[in-house]
Amino acid sequence: MSFIQEGAIFIADSHYPHHGDEFLELLQKIDRGEIETKQLFLMGDNFDLLFGYNSYIKTFSEDAISLLQKLSKKLEIHYLEGNHDFLLLELFPDIKVYLREEQPVIFSLHSQQVALSHGDRYATGFLYNLYSKILRNRYTILFLRPFEKLIIDYRMRKLSQKSICHDFDGFEKRVGEIVKQYPKVDMIIEGHFHQARFIENYCSLPSLACQQSVGVIRDGKLEFVSA
Repeated sequence: MSFIQEGAIFIADSHYPHHGDEFLELLQKIDRGEIETKQLFLMGDNFDLLFGYNSYIKTFSEDAISLLQKLSKKLEIHYLEGNHDFLLLELFPDIKVYLREEQPVIFSLHSQQVALSHGDRYATGFLYNLYSKILRNRYTILFLRPFEKLIIDYRMRKLSQKSICHDFDGFEKRVGEIVKQYPKVDMIIEGHFHQARFIENYCSLPSLACQQSVGVIRDGKLEFVSA
């Protein structure tokens, strides 16, 4: 079993580059040594749209992609793919990438077992699951390549206009449905919902884009810290 280290940083839902530069700036601070950590968990949707096997989509986020590739040579980085960023192993060969189907991933934090997931796998419905399976497929991306610029430009324009920061009505009920799907663990950590809340042993990480915060392990506990 893999271990979560003291000082590990959890970054979720940065939605770069459309919803602020916080993600790039945070990576730059880590690269310069202004923020010290040996372990980085990218909990999905850190890019507003990014996937492998396509050169054009990379042009929107080349600076952050290059910096992550650089950091992956000297840091232990885990990337849990989200619904906005997927097929990433082709882009980040030195990062441990987890597909949606491989989540949740179980880590050890001292004596606790912790389950990590982006957050869009459970309590989502048949149609969403089917859509996710088709979209997050290398052959789908290759099939659509002749239309890539038209499709990507349209999606990037729509995403840049999307409002992503809001309270989730009935979130406690949704969490109850999600937790039932997990194995028995001491703690569950997810992104995706942008809520920055603890509900019993469930943690909804802050969105870097919305709350300008990240999760940090301090004295064996997860805390929310301003980025």
